[in-house]
Formats: sequence, structure tokens, C-alpha cells
Amino acid sequence: MESYVLPSPQRVIRAFYIEIMNGNLIKYIYVSLLRVIIGFSISFVFAFVFGMILGIKPERFEYFRNIIEFMRNVPPISLIAILILWFGIGEKSKIIIIILASFFPIFINIRQSIGTVDKKLIEVGYSLGFTKLKIFFKIMLPSALPSILAGMKIGLGYSFRAIIGAEMIAASSGLGYMILDAQQLSRSDKVIAGIITIGVLGYIFDILFSYLIKKLPYSKGVYIEN
Repeated sequence: MESYVLPSPQRVIRAFYIEIMNGNLIKYIYVSLLRVIIGFSISFVFAFVFGMILGIKPERFEYFRNIIEFMRNVPPISLIAILILWFGIGEKSKIIIIILASFFPIFINIRQSIGTVDKKLIEVGYSLGFTKLKIFFKIMLPSALPSILAGMKIGLGYSFRAIIGAEMIAASSGLGYMILDAQQLSRSDKVIAGIITIGVLGYIFDILFSYLIKKLPYSKGVYIEN
């Protein structure tokens, strides 16, 4: 098989070395990670607020069910064309793509976990004289935290997939752009280097997130004390 189709490991390593030494790889990693962090953070805030409201008041979810299910089934990448028309090819369109990609797994986990909190635990809290606010922070939130963290972990993975796709369609920087540019130049070694970089970054973030989940208080469930 031709080397430009399937490059040797030596060529891939050399591509890594060149891209690191000229600073391009570090720059692209920084740009992509910054977009992911911004988009994911905004997405989490919205998902947390709406998930909590609709989880505590499940009857209100029925008013939004159709639009939520519709948007959940629309691939975020399919919206890139209209987002570029509305916001241009700058950062806004890419951030919105990340928000749309990561919002629903976080939102769904939060809403479902809050809505299924053991009612007996809530009754115990009231019997101890807890206020509604204390019930929320001492019982409902800790009980739902494992599912919330699981949703965040899934949402973070979706964020990486979304930004790479968006950068391959409309960007002049980032790991997605790096892969597309290499493909257009028939640089399969650089393409593979970019793919490996994305995989390694995702794996590192997965390990870090799993570590944080274990270290966070109440990550294993609810703990009631007066």
C-alpha cells in the first residue's frame, strides 16, 4: 500500500515532532480545548438550571417535551451552515455547536435523577426540620450527583466530537482544521497524528474526570446529617 495512504509509524512520529517543534500542534490543542471549555461550561449552566427546574416540577416538562425531543434528535453539525449564516465563521458558531452537542446528555441526566430522588429521604429531611433549601442541598442534590457527573462526562465527550466536526467545516485553527488541512495536502501522516492527539486528549480528560468524581463529596450518594 502506498505510504501516503497508510504512512509508517516513523512518518507519523516525525509528523508529531515537526508539528510540536514549529508550535502548530500546541496552538491547535490550545484553541480546541479553549472552545470546548467555554462551550461546555455554558452548556452545563443551562442544563443544570433547566434540569433542576423541570426535575423538581415534572409537570412543566410536558410543555417543553416536543421541542426538547425535536432538538435532541437534530445532529448539531447539521446546524453549522445556518449558524455560519447567522454568526459568521468566528467563535460564536463553534461555541453554539458545542453547547447544543453537550446540553442534552447533561440535562436529561439531571432532570431524571432529580425526579427520581427517593421520596422517603425527603420525608426524613422534613421530619428533621429541614427547610426546602436544605432539602435540596442536603438530600436532592447529593442523591442526584452521581447521575449529574455521569451526564457531564458524556457531555464532555460530545463536546470534543462536536468541535472537531465544526473545525473541519469552518475554521482556520484547531485540531479539526489541522486534520482537514493535512487531508487536502495528502499528508496522511499528519492526519493520523491529529487523530491520535484527539484520542489522547479525550482519554486524559476521561481519567481526570473520573478522578474528580471519586474525590468530590457526595459522589457516592446522599449523606444526611442534621
